[in-house]
Amino acid sequence: MSHAASAPTPSTVTVPALRHIFTFDVSVTPPIEAGTVVGLNSRGRRRIIPITGGVVTSHIAELPNGKVVNAGADFQIVVSETCADLDARYMLEMDDGSHIYVVNRALRRGSKEDVAALVRGERVDPARIYFRCVPQFEVEGPQHQWLSESIFVGTGERAPDGVKIRIFEVL
Repeated sequence: MSHAASAPTPSTVTVPALRHIFTFDVSVTPPIEAGTVVGLNSRGRRRIIPITGGVVTSHIAELPNGKVVNAGADFQIVVSETCADLDARYMLEMDDGSHIYVVNRALRRGSKEDVAALVRGERVDPARIYFRCVPQFEVEGPQHQWLSESIFVGTGERAPDGVKIRIFEVL
């Protein structure tokens, strides 16, 4: 008996689809350069970017619009001249009065020249920068509980005074 004849039939793999649920237009202030991280987890330079507000646009009926609260920051580790590990934490206040806490881990990379231009506060074509994120949500109340029970991915675009983040649910 051949191996092929006894092997089980492979199942069909379902490729997940994406549903665009949010766009965040986040306002930020200039970065605080906090120096090189030393010690057990040293990997690069610490950069902190205060998050000062913004607008939340919903793209689905289940979620209201809202705003980004002036109470967060993006805690970055700049690992090279071309790559940064981002860890943004901030609060959303939705138009229905609910709050959603966001922990958004991201990776941003680009050419040495493009990343240097971003750091100088210059606009760079978003197509030239790889900026992907994996947000997680903490919600108050049952109306948005599904946000804490689903997987999300997103894309980012850095502008001189802010960041545009598009969030997609993995279906």
